[in-house]
Amino acid sequence: MNKKEKDVRCSFCGASKQDSLMLIAGLDAHICDKCVAQANDILLEEFASRKNKNVQATLTLLKPLEIKRHLDQYVIGQDSAKKVLSVAVYNHYKRLNQKVGKDEVEIEKSNIMMVGETGTGKTLLAKTIAKILNVPFCICDATVLTEAGYVGEDVESILTRLLQAADYDVAAAERGIVYIDEVDKVARKSDNPSITRDVSGEGVQQALLKILEGTIVNVPPQGGRKHPDQKMIPVNTNNILFICGGAFDGIEKKIANRLRTQTVGYKFAKENDDIDINNLYKYITPQDLKSFGLIPELIGRVPVLTYLNPLDRETLLNILTEPKNSLIKQYQKLFEFEDIALEFSKEVYEFIVDKALEFKLGARGLRSICEAIMIDAMFEIPSEKQKSKKLTIDLDYAKEKFEKSDLKKLKVA
Repeated sequence: MNKKEKDVRCSFCGASKQDSLMLIAGLDAHICDKCVAQANDILLEEFASRKNKNVQATLTLLKPLEIKRHLDQYVIGQDSAKKVLSVAVYNHYKRLNQKVGKDEVEIEKSNIMMVGETGTGKTLLAKTIAKILNVPFCICDATVLTEAGYVGEDVESILTRLLQAADYDVAAAERGIVYIDEVDKVARKSDNPSITRDVSGEGVQQALLKILEGTIVNVPPQGGRKHPDQKMIPVNTNNILFICGGAFDGIEKKIANRLRTQTVGYKFAKENDDIDINNLYKYITPQDLKSFGLIPELIGRVPVLTYLNPLDRETLLNILTEPKNSLIKQYQKLFEFEDIALEFSKEVYEFIVDKALEFKLGARGLRSICEAIMIDAMFEIPSEKQKSKKLTIDLDYAKEKFEKSDLKKLKVA
């Protein structure tokens, strides 16, 4: 029996039991620990290569026109921003699949800056593009970022969130999209020199430079300051697309000054007769971002600049009803779970839009007004023993519920 045990060898490499830490027995074969480890490495490499091939195959199928068509299903209007985003994203992923030839032409990364009033769809556009491309996506709020060594979050925490979105798959994260929201909040407070450091303004802009341009960053997988002993994960940001968005409140005055006109009242010059006073964002240039407080180095690393139009009455009405996941369709879906068909009269749609415009709440305000109207029905109906098969919301019902809500107390500034 002992002689048989000594003669047992690995069926793959031929190592004896004495030369192995462990020899795993099968029905008619054995395998040693070294072969198991090697087989595991081969599997990991094969799965990684297949995953990269699948990602590349998926991305090459989506042309700018197709990306815009997908965006049209979820986001109403904003055609200019959609075109800019579609082209920039398509060119970015063409760059990832580029094989450098004899001409050695390397395509540089085109990060994107979106400027527009609150509630116009900046975050929704970035979310929808990431969903279409099926790549890791994360949203980071620039307001919590501070310069390293101060209270707040380090800039590297942006990449920590991207890693978490990619289930810590570094290869997938390095092809992801990061949306940095409220980037206007890290603008310099003033051009005057100060003895104190602007740790949440210019300091953050300086820290963002290398990450936006492309470098290898050591990322703490669990966040930087709470777990100082954790092992860092190196992430190459060269192929990560950064989309920055902000309302840039007050930048209209700077644009108006540059155009030699006024935001309110009469214009100074006849040559400015064709300027759209109600939408000065469309005339924005990098010069305006610089005068607002962004440093030139940061502006240069976000070369694609686009704007979002303010939402008018017709656009808000379409947002309420048309998209695949419109608010009205969401409420109808909720009532479907109770086996109730929910319907709204057209006057209710117009009432909701008028209130959103009155309170200057943008697209986000539509949800608040709908909740104020629907809250009683959603509270009472699930507990009713005898439920009606149909619920119709008319204008009188909507006005009655809205008058009782706290939203009525809002005052327009």
